[in-house]
Amino acid sequence: MVSHVLDGRRRLRRDFPQFSPGEREQAVQQWARHMLQILGVELHVMGAVPKGGPLLLVSNHVSWLDILVINAVRPARFVSKADVRHWPLVGELITAAGTLYIEREKRRDAMRVVHRMADSLREGDVVAVFPEGTTGSGLDVLPFHANLLQAAISTDSPVKPVALVYLDSVTGHPSSAPVYVGDTTFLASIWRTLNASGIQARVTFGLKELSQGRDRRTWAAHLRSDIQTLLDGGVPSEDTRPASLEQLDITL
Repeated sequence: MVSHVLDGRRRLRRDFPQFSPGEREQAVQQWARHMLQILGVELHVMGAVPKGGPLLLVSNHVSWLDILVINAVRPARFVSKADVRHWPLVGELITAAGTLYIEREKRRDAMRVVHRMADSLREGDVVAVFPEGTTGSGLDVLPFHANLLQAAISTDSPVKPVALVYLDSVTGHPSSAPVYVGDTTFLASIWRTLNASGIQARVTFGLKELSQGRDRRTWAAHLRSDIQTLLDGGVPSEDTRPASLEQLDITL
C-alpha cells in the first residue's frame, strides 16, 4: 500500500503537469482502483454511472475510503474538510486530484467554496460533496447541510444522489471495518481495513435531477430521502425518474 502511494506521488510530480484533464481523470481512476485491490476491497456498482459534467454528485459519508471508491468508478472533484490535505501519505494525492477544501468551523468559508464549485460546474466538471458534513454508519443518512447545493442551483446543474455502504464480502452483512467515526484515528482505520477478511464497497447511483425551483433546504431533504431509499434497496421517487433509465450493474 505504501509503495503504491509513493508511486502515485512520483507520477503526480512527474506526469500530472503534462496531462490533459481527461488523462488526469484516467490516472486518478486507475490509481484508485489499484489501491482498492491492494486493500482487498471489492467494488460493486449499481445504477447509471455518469459519463461527464456539469454534474454534482451528492453522497452519504462513511469512511476515508469513500473518495477512493467514487474515484474508482467516476473521478470527481471533491469538496472535503481542510484537514484531509494533512493526512499521512495520501493528502498530497487527494489535493492533486482537484479537491476543494472547506474550513467547516468558518461559516463564511462555505460561500467561498460554493463560488469555486459553481466555477467548476460551469467548466463542465463532475463535483462531489458529502452534505452530512461528517461520517456515519452507512446504514442511516444523517441530516444534510444544504449550503453547498447552492452551486448547482446557481448554475442550473443537475445533481445525482449516490449511496455508499460497506459489506462483508462473505456474509453480505454491513461491515464496520472501514467505518471512520468517533475517536478512531485515520491510521487505525486503515489498519482495521487491511485486517478485515473481505470488504465489498457497494455504490448505487440514483437518478439525475434539477432543482426545478426548489430552494436548497427542500432539495437537500429530498436528496437525503433518495439516498436513504437507495441504501434500503429501493429506487428514488417517481418525480425524478426519466422516461428511460439505463441501469448499469458491474463488479470490479
